[in-house]
Amino acid sequence: MAISKLFLSLVLVFLVLITTLEEANGAISGKTRKLIDMANKNGPYLGLVIPNLFEMNPLLQHPSYKPGDLTIDYAGRRFRFGHIDNQPVVLVMTGLAMLNAGITTQLLLALFNVKGVVHYGIAGNANPSLNIGDVAIPQYWAHTALWNWQRYGDGAENELPLEVNGDYTRDIGYLKISEYSVNVTNCNSHNNLLNNIWYQPEEVFPVFGTPEDRQHIFWVPVDPRYYAIAKKLEGLKLEGCLNATTCLSHPPKVTRVHRGTSASIYLDNAAYRSFIYNKFDVSPVEMESAAVALICYQQKVPYIVIRALSDMAGGGTSESNEASTFITLAATNSVEVTVQFIKQLSTKKYQDA
Repeated sequence: MAISKLFLSLVLVFLVLITTLEEANGAISGKTRKLIDMANKNGPYLGLVIPNLFEMNPLLQHPSYKPGDLTIDYAGRRFRFGHIDNQPVVLVMTGLAMLNAGITTQLLLALFNVKGVVHYGIAGNANPSLNIGDVAIPQYWAHTALWNWQRYGDGAENELPLEVNGDYTRDIGYLKISEYSVNVTNCNSHNNLLNNIWYQPEEVFPVFGTPEDRQHIFWVPVDPRYYAIAKKLEGLKLEGCLNATTCLSHPPKVTRVHRGTSASIYLDNAAYRSFIYNKFDVSPVEMESAAVALICYQQKVPYIVIRALSDMAGGGTSESNEASTFITLAATNSVEVTVQFIKQLSTKKYQDA
């Protein structure tokens, strides 16, 4: 009897060890696979991809969100299942910046039956015609921190390294750093050892292409149907006050805009903000959306991004311009617009489209 109990204990330890090793090596354990299969039987889902907890929590507390009984933890991510209106949704938090956002979105689309993605959160603002508290919904997204940094002495007329191979291009344009020098006197022209930064498109491998046959894209379009639905949100009333004494000077609004940009850089510089606005006509500037866009584009999954403006990147407005001041209000407004977008998407008119 003692030997039998010892044998059973050793078997149990072995099974636990095997399960732990599977998870540690990135393999999906049998238990997790069963949960994923069970979840997918109740799909397809609308995937809600959220950068941080302070942006997720207002949704978890929103009266329109009905949490389900299922939560799946895998690869450091937690996937929460529920409903908004009559729409099945799966929520996942990415964490900060492009790498986290890309990994999380790929996991979401690889593991679950997802028919579309809504990415929401807060952002800095580069567009002087918009105000803190406004919610911007861009038609295109780009990652603007993939660069070819040109050697000193070369200029716009000089070919970039590996340009002839199609690895890099001068088609998108560049930032000439010497044009932003200060305290330069008695000189009609000057240079800077940092020279020029040339913006580059992403190298992508879409599911509708040939494996290992690269393509390039810079401006990634959102889903045109989602973008058309978003127009219905432009009259939505948003929260304008943090409390009885701290309010925005302008009533916040929802607006569709031309472009947004992402980079794993926290932008708090007015000169660069002005440059990218004039160069690329961008409004929200932040750290995740282009990664979500690029993954959805490559996996051929419709997506849209909803970003509430929490500050004028680099300062220069009459509002209190620290992101921390209006971060809560911006997060709340981004959630409200997301919920109302999902409700529009859930109507029979759009379900049948």
